[in-house]
Amino acid sequence: MKTVLRLALATGLASMALAAALPAQAQAQADGQQRNANEQAARQLYSDIVSIRTARGHKQMGVMTSYLKDQLLKAGFAENDITITDYDSDGEPTQGLVVRYAAKGKPKAGPIVFLGHMDVVEALPEDWERPPFKLTEENGYFFGRGSLDNKYGVATLAHNFIRLKKEGWAPKRDLYLVFSGDEETGMISTRAQAKMVAETIKPALVLNGDAGGVAMTNEFKPVMYQVQAGEKTFATFELTVTNPGGHSSRPRADNAIYELARALGKIEGYRFPVNASPLVRSYFSEMGKLTPGEIGKAMQAFGANPDDQAARATLLADPGIATQMMTTCVTTMLRGGHAENALPQSATATVNCRIMPGEGGAAATQAALQKVIGNDGVKFKLLTNVVESPESSLTPEVRDAVTASLKTRYPGLPIVPELSSGGTDGMHYRALGMNTVGIGNAAMRSADIFAHGLNERIRVADFYGGLDHWYLVMKKLAD
Repeated sequence: MKTVLRLALATGLASMALAAALPAQAQAQADGQQRNANEQAARQLYSDIVSIRTARGHKQMGVMTSYLKDQLLKAGFAENDITITDYDSDGEPTQGLVVRYAAKGKPKAGPIVFLGHMDVVEALPEDWERPPFKLTEENGYFFGRGSLDNKYGVATLAHNFIRLKKEGWAPKRDLYLVFSGDEETGMISTRAQAKMVAETIKPALVLNGDAGGVAMTNEFKPVMYQVQAGEKTFATFELTVTNPGGHSSRPRADNAIYELARALGKIEGYRFPVNASPLVRSYFSEMGKLTPGEIGKAMQAFGANPDDQAARATLLADPGIATQMMTTCVTTMLRGGHAENALPQSATATVNCRIMPGEGGAAATQAALQKVIGNDGVKFKLLTNVVESPESSLTPEVRDAVTASLKTRYPGLPIVPELSSGGTDGMHYRALGMNTVGIGNAAMRSADIFAHGLNERIRVADFYGGLDHWYLVMKKLAD
């Protein structure tokens, strides 16, 4: 993830008086209101799956899928509604989970697939202030690895399948949970499940619970609901320069480290062309309405006319905004030489790129970097199994479903499709031609996003406040 929520303009938005305060219900929950049976059940499921250490190396994914299967069977799902898939993920076994909520009678529309991932990034207990694989409620927050990324999504999706089944609800189209087991690492299960979904389920919609959601200011005021409508392509290159080397007392005119350093300096100074796709333009048009001052004006001007040079200059001056407008490449790792008294025989740098959709992917990006460097002695090696995916569209029926959910939490909140710089399961579904959008139920401020980091958390009020999101979305789309 990737994902989660991002306020590209946190400094400008934090001072906005536009957004409404927290709903009374959510505020009451934040103050310790007694939880009803539905809320208690959701919390128990959430707590149970956070406690399962589904990080790579611990081989606990089977425990996770067995637990979820047991909960779904108890709710009334049949054995043949639930499939646990087995995969080898770069030498380690992992599992995926597919659950069908069958339509009653002949389906009235095509199936809907809901995505999530059950694995998490490793967390070392000695580094955390609290046990990472135990859900801890403290100071108005739930802490724990995966409390946000993505066991919040998995817990609330599974909980609402269980809730609806117990209520006896019969959807008018087939619904599927498709949970992967190695999104944070090799994405082997994700790729395989995406192929299976494309070939056997053939969904009308794919909705990702690991992206999108309500963005808040530092004062916990909701600003917008972000929909992930696309993802940048993730590609990592190694750049290597080799040299005969020699004794350090006799420096050469050519030096592998210096040669590589000059190449990296050129990458640092290079700016990829601005990409004014329809998604990028619509994003800035909507963001401009919500953003005060010159930045907001520049956003609206760029949305209306991407050739407006003054608007471009204003937006490109902010790195957080510029990343939404272009491909970016940055050096992240460096190694070189073999002895302190020897000239380096090789020097290698790792360069990570986030590539805008529709720009030719990794091959075109490599070609651009090679041209900028202008030195055939710098050798490129692509390290990533690249997945290039197109942009998706927010269909009217999905927009209506999101609006219905927001009506109970933040009525009138703007819905803004955006391009994500991170990576999720959704890329594999888009790459296979399935319209996939991220409409997760998280509501967060940027200051609380600790996915992949220490002391990952989500506010208690926002956990319960988003509990009905999928319930309402599912009923709106399949009732």
